[in-house]
Amino acid sequence: MKKSILTSLTLLFISSLWAQSLESFPVNDEWLAKIEATAPSTPRVKANKKKVLVFSQHTGFYHWTTPHNNEMLKILAKKTGAFEVTIAYDIASFDKKNLKKYDAVVLNNSNPAGPKRDLFWDLLKKNSSLSEPVITKLAADYEKNLINFVAKGGGLMILHGAITVQNNSEEFSAMTGGSFDYHPKQQEMHLKEVDPNHVLVQAFKGKGFIHEDEPYFFKNAYFNYNFRPLLYIEADKLEDVRHEVKHNTVYVSWIKRHGKGRVFYSSPSHNAQSMDNPELLHFFLDGLQYVVGDLKADDSPIGKP
Repeated sequence: MKKSILTSLTLLFISSLWAQSLESFPVNDEWLAKIEATAPSTPRVKANKKKVLVFSQHTGFYHWTTPHNNEMLKILAKKTGAFEVTIAYDIASFDKKNLKKYDAVVLNNSNPAGPKRDLFWDLLKKNSSLSEPVITKLAADYEKNLINFVAKGGGLMILHGAITVQNNSEEFSAMTGGSFDYHPKQQEMHLKEVDPNHVLVQAFKGKGFIHEDEPYFFKNAYFNYNFRPLLYIEADKLEDVRHEVKHNTVYVSWIKRHGKGRVFYSSPSHNAQSMDNPELLHFFLDGLQYVVGDLKADDSPIGKP
């Protein structure tokens, strides 16, 4: 009897783990062919080819879908002809002169380590013998370079975990629209459009998007609601929520202005399996077209509810 109970508990534990995450897999020819066939070939707006820097370095948690995002963005660029994509891992990418070469920057799951949560500081500390005060100064300069790049008209697309790039910086949070707080376990969730008529969510055709993902909760500038939300989840539909939720509607994707520039944040997705859906790929394409200035959209902030 005891053995039977132990076996049942073990199976329950294993199934619980399985429910919390999808199996990772490497980028391979089969997957590339699938995304090539699924990705949209026509951008919502035809315009001159834009130059996009995709920064895919991390020092903290590694999201296995990072290389998949790189390939997905390259496929979107190739099929639509709307972009020229450069994949980068070197912190020197955020030098002022280098940023001037691009119309937009994509932060691809660029997670820093904790508790400092400063990607630029981490990369400088890891790859140099500079003193700590010098590293701190240079890290602040790189952060300012990126903030100024957007403020002067550049675009910024933030994918999933990259919301943590400068997670303890109030100024960076004000630009991006929020900072990462925590996420419950991975689970199936229904993302819904805030406004089904908004041009940035047309890909979902009023049906939202159901997939397996980490439901993100946010802090800092998020609660100023200084953005135009695109997608939301309902907290009372989630498992493993750890804190009392003041607002049941949790926005997981939004756009906003920062100075003359534009920001697009998408919490979806932690898993490459989500990209099997053409709706999500078109959503990413539309977001990228928005940040480079080709796709006009209502990005007026909603303000505090």
